[in-house]
Amino acid sequence: MPESQDKITIHATIEIGVVTLQTIVQNAKKLAGADEKGRYRVDTAETVNHLVSSFLSAHGFDEYVDNLENYK
Repeated sequence: MPESQDKITIHATIEIGVVTLQTIVQNAKKLAGADEKGRYRVDTAETVNHLVSSFLSAHGFDEYVDNLENYK
């Protein structure tokens, strides 16, 4: 299936490991940096969204869903 330029945002429940989520939070904090009061302003859900979307795009999700064997 060719990559479509049209995209929509969906909300789905996925399972990830606790350590994976901890790593995402730690790395997002490193990138954002603390404010003057030492607080971090990080949208963890949006960070997970970005990472999962990037991963799916980079690893051929369109081709994966074309294969009926993947639905079993």
